[in-house]
Amino acid sequence: MSALAPSRMPPADVLRTGTLGLRTRRLRAALSALGIAIGIASMVAVLGISESSRADLLAQIDRLGTNLLRVAPGQSFLGDDVSLPESAAPMLARAEGVEAVAAVRALDGVTVRRTDLVDEAETGGIGVVAADPALASTVGAELRSGRFLDAALARYPVVVLGANAADQLGISDAGARVFLGGRWFSVAGILAPVALAPSLDDSALVGFPAAERRLGGELDASTVYVRAAPDAVEAVRDRLGATANPERPEEVDVSRPSEALEARAAAKTAFTSLFLGLGAVALLVGGVGIANVMVISVLERRSEVGLRRALGARRRHVGAQFLCESLLLAAVGGIAGVALGAAVTAGYAGSQDWALVVPPEAPAGGLLAAVLIGAVAGSYPALRAARLAPTDALRGV
Repeated sequence: MSALAPSRMPPADVLRTGTLGLRTRRLRAALSALGIAIGIASMVAVLGISESSRADLLAQIDRLGTNLLRVAPGQSFLGDDVSLPESAAPMLARAEGVEAVAAVRALDGVTVRRTDLVDEAETGGIGVVAADPALASTVGAELRSGRFLDAALARYPVVVLGANAADQLGISDAGARVFLGGRWFSVAGILAPVALAPSLDDSALVGFPAAERRLGGELDASTVYVRAAPDAVEAVRDRLGATANPERPEEVDVSRPSEALEARAAAKTAFTSLFLGLGAVALLVGGVGIANVMVISVLERRSEVGLRRALGARRRHVGAQFLCESLLLAAVGGIAGVALGAAVTAGYAGSQDWALVVPPEAPAGGLLAAVLIGAVAGSYPALRAARLAPTDALRGV
């Protein structure tokens, strides 16, 4: 009598039997895959939205330039507040490597209101600032409406409102009037939000001549914005303190506004790690759900397992069938999760006018994580099914 050929199970048969449970219990399979899909979608969406936001912020930095420097008074050796010399702005304008200079001066005690009937104490957080006509071009500010101060307008009772200041006053177009420092001023323009000088968003800007003549303002600057040559930023930065205040350069604070935006980009990356952790928890919950479904499936299909074993299937064949089913379940959830996460990223990026950026590692990592979760979740049910004895499995038939 010839020996029996060893039982074999080609990969195609493993795949066909592995899809049996998915095809016969579609609702259960869909709900199980949903858990994985939610976890993967959250991870892909978090990475995609974070990268899209970061890319938009970095593009904004590139557009505005990293060569804007801010010169402001620091503190004395004893910790007292100091001020910049009146000659600071003209001296900075003559420094080597400096392309543009614009000074501003905060006017203490001067308020701006919509009308003279509004209580003077209700300032709405709006500050009044004297500004050079070159301020807009120096800091890269754009106008939402109207025009900015020029050499002529700077002498008259004319004001340019920051974005938040205009919203607070309820003014949407140039041509309106505001009650500023006990006088009526005409609104010449309204600025769009200024990324590199956010303090201007809450300010009402008037010219230095008008501030001195009509509001009793001083001519010394409280802040000077300096636009340096792009290839000489660090060299110019090192010289600004001594140039602005030769007698006490240590009392001058020099900063680069773009560093604040870069810090925001880094902060977004830090928060991404937190949200990825939450996505991983959701993925783990989905994996537990698959494991639970597979254990129940093994219990419900004992007779099927027993019949296959009685017909010659080996333990590894039965284990491969259930492991394949778990992997397919996780893979389907992973694919659905990647698609859903990309769709969420596209929708959110579109609503914010961002460029869509989905890092390649997000879908690839999502699918790999789903398959690994499926393998881990299906290992125990597969081993349990493989260990079923044919007689015990067929006993309930």
